[in-house]
Amino acid sequence: MILSITIGRWILFWLRLNVLASTVDPQTLPGWLTGADVGFYVAEFERTGFRGGLNWYWNLDRNWDLLAPFSGAKITQPALFIWGESDPVFEIPGFSARLDRMPNFIPNLHQVALPGCGHWVQQERATEVNEAMIAFLQGV
Repeated sequence: MILSITIGRWILFWLRLNVLASTVDPQTLPGWLTGADVGFYVAEFERTGFRGGLNWYWNLDRNWDLLAPFSGAKITQPALFIWGESDPVFEIPGFSARLDRMPNFIPNLHQVALPGCGHWVQQERATEVNEAMIAFLQGV
């Protein structure tokens, strides 16, 4: 449990210090994000806060405890992981190694890397994500 507390706090600290601190306000929005989208998100976060987006991190201890019985278990069902090669999550030390180790724990893993894509793959590359999902499902 102490390990999970340390990891959760470290992740939040690292994100605040490195990822969030290095962001800049863009001169223009990317093609996949409209002003109306931003307005909607701002209104919703003003109304509800951002607690939901952080709850996974605050709940690391409980997740750790709940998943303990499955330590070392493999996911044997076919699984699809779509990720953006420019996702800042992979700048967190150790996260790239996790991607490399995923097939050890998920033997039927299908991976699709999207070059130049960031964290929000379904918004940034909706067509490519849909195509990858359809191809995956057709092969299952």
